[in-house]
Amino acid sequence: MDGYQLTIVLVAVVIGSVSKAVTGMGLPVIVIPVAALFVDIEDAVVIIALPNLLANGVLAIRERAHLPDTRNLGALAISGVIGAVFGTLLFVNVPDEPIVVALIVAIAVYITMFFLKPDLRTSMEQSHRWSPAVGALAGTFQGAIGISGPIVGSWIHSFRLSRGAHILSVTTLFFFSGFAQFGVLAANGELSGRVVATLLACIPVLATIPVGTRLRDRVSGRGFDLAIIAMLAMSSIALCVRTFL
Repeated sequence: MDGYQLTIVLVAVVIGSVSKAVTGMGLPVIVIPVAALFVDIEDAVVIIALPNLLANGVLAIRERAHLPDTRNLGALAISGVIGAVFGTLLFVNVPDEPIVVALIVAIAVYITMFFLKPDLRTSMEQSHRWSPAVGALAGTFQGAIGISGPIVGSWIHSFRLSRGAHILSVTTLFFFSGFAQFGVLAANGELSGRVVATLLACIPVLATIPVGTRLRDRVSGRGFDLAIIAMLAMSSIALCVRTFL
């Protein structure tokens, strides 16, 4: 990776970090598709793994007071770790086009339903029943292609939690699945030759999270919901770029 490519990646990291601090999503969704236009997709996934892990850890700690307001976080996290290990082991070997298409369609349906039925939400009984499966699916996507935001974001958003509980939930889930992903990548030697770029990408993450957090505090409840929906839409676009371009 030359200096020009690294600069592009770091600019994308800054934008993604601010978005992540506001909505709990956005770092890999923005960075991986942009970086993949200039470097190999494997490089993009590996380089963003540690900065994304760091961002999720910092944001989850900042919102830890909202833990009592979360729902099914343990089941989602455990199944997410298992899915992430499985997905990372399949990183290079399994074609992902069919399942990506299905996911994009599912997200489009959720976004449409959000506007058609604003009060639609996942009940407590439904979340208890389906959270382990959703966590496993999200972890698998995180490990395989480095993006699980569309699944986690739409599922947690359907709970209609408070803003702090939403951020805590998504970042906690991203942290655990990302930790498993990073561990497998490191054990397989994928960080070789990418350590400098990975560490450099951590710097703008730490620098921009406070900025994004302050922006979040100024957003209305409706604005926060629309920001989540916008990130879900961007996630779908990112998946299209990642898979078909």
